[in-house]
Amino acid sequence: MTELRSSCSQDSNARGPEADRIFTSHFNRFALDSSTPASVEILDTTLRDGEQTPGVALSLEDKVRIAQMLDDLGVDVIEAGFPRTSKGEQDAIRKICSLGLNAKICGLARCSKQDIDSAVDAGVNYVHTFIATSESHMKNKLKMTKEEVRSRAVEAVEYAKSRGVIVEFSCEDGTRTELEFLKEMHIAVQEAGVDKINLPDTVGTMSPAAMEYLVSEVMRVTRVPLSTHCHDDFGMATANSLAAVRKGARQVHVCVNGLGERAGNAALEEVVMGLLAFLNVRTNIDTRKLGMASKTVARLTGMPISDSKAIVGNNAFAHESGIHVHGVLKDPSTYEAFSPELVGMQRNIVMGKHTGAHSVKEKLSEYGITLTDNLLADVVDKIKRLAESGKNVDDAELVALALHIAGQVDKERRHVKLKEFTVFTGMNITPTSTVVVEIDGVLTRSSDVGIGPVDAALNAIRSAVSKNISLTEYRLSAITGGSDALCEVTVKLKLNGDQKVMSVGKSIGSDIVLTSVDAAMEAIDRLMARQKL
Repeated sequence: MTELRSSCSQDSNARGPEADRIFTSHFNRFALDSSTPASVEILDTTLRDGEQTPGVALSLEDKVRIAQMLDDLGVDVIEAGFPRTSKGEQDAIRKICSLGLNAKICGLARCSKQDIDSAVDAGVNYVHTFIATSESHMKNKLKMTKEEVRSRAVEAVEYAKSRGVIVEFSCEDGTRTELEFLKEMHIAVQEAGVDKINLPDTVGTMSPAAMEYLVSEVMRVTRVPLSTHCHDDFGMATANSLAAVRKGARQVHVCVNGLGERAGNAALEEVVMGLLAFLNVRTNIDTRKLGMASKTVARLTGMPISDSKAIVGNNAFAHESGIHVHGVLKDPSTYEAFSPELVGMQRNIVMGKHTGAHSVKEKLSEYGITLTDNLLADVVDKIKRLAESGKNVDDAELVALALHIAGQVDKERRHVKLKEFTVFTGMNITPTSTVVVEIDGVLTRSSDVGIGPVDAALNAIRSAVSKNISLTEYRLSAITGGSDALCEVTVKLKLNGDQKVMSVGKSIGSDIVLTSVDAAMEAIDRLMARQKL
């Protein structure tokens, strides 16, 4: 795991490559606490609390994919669902349990034998049982006394233990529970044999300072590992999770991308990186897989990641200001808290009204374009004027603009031409494409398959031209509405093993496949104009 950095200066004694450095403030070390554990476990509840996000409904296949991804990521416990809610939920959990994952598989259960049986019979080896303990919940929801609640919790823990599983217990709405009763509940379930106790901030009503106080108090009577489950109603879920660990919590409940009820839960990616950067606390998470995990969950749930989302948002490592770009290109620690590679992301130099010459020069170099200082200044000026009028300049437009200003557009000879193109697709048919490509007057025919018609077409073109070409980015957006909408496709290509030899193509049309092919051909032609394949 990455060594904690104590300052922004270069540290020649730090372990690992430069890309693995974390550039946190040196003041963080003054806030370290002796109660903080060296490592914590991560319980991910994306498949349970995350699926309770309004508008999210995962299929069995989606749940299996996410469970496998979480296991590969290094999650210690996967809360796979609430088995008692439906047969479909039980089937999904049973399927996940059959995968032989390294993570423990947990099922949520109320303090009832029926709920616990539903979880254990679905195959889980870990049961998370709960009952509300705040005055409001006991009076208005449960209509039970403290004695009845305590008795129900003890019975549930004892019964779950008799079924031979690991048992975690939660006082629901724990952060709004009277302190002495909260301690009584912790003592009671420990005597019943509970393995872990979770302290949930069910409605996200705590401040980090209050969380530290409460954890310190309950730790006086808690002898088993303490867990925490924080909601983000006030935007404090990650901060409260770190506060709990700082005072001794040894497990954190999280959701990928902060999914969950209402404003969501503590985000896995934020908690893991916060633990590492601020508290020097280790987890079993492979941080380099965070970016891909985030994108996978966003795609399967249909919940997009905000561009400004910490750690994994598109703008997390985006730089536009000329001063910032100049600094980060010389030394990433100037304007980055940690390197993007550490979380599976990439640095992005953005073209806009604050763009400087260093930004444009660096971006153009990725596409093998070098301009004189005077021409570079003209490109920067044009970008600024376009940005001030509300126009966003993407890579394809930047390249076209630079070539135009350099007077190269009309001189550039077309090296690659698409002469024939077909694609076959349909139900129970593997998408297959055949192309005939003319490369400097020589015809080449090739066929290939893909996971869809666009993928098959691009694979066939690549086979005809050069296997040394890789697709690094494919972007599709609708320009108009309706089923006959015009679409805009941007394709970015590179030569394998050489990040500095890249090309981009863009096309607009009504047919997604044909438009994608046109964009790919434009990118390939520009690539061949600069590099022999």
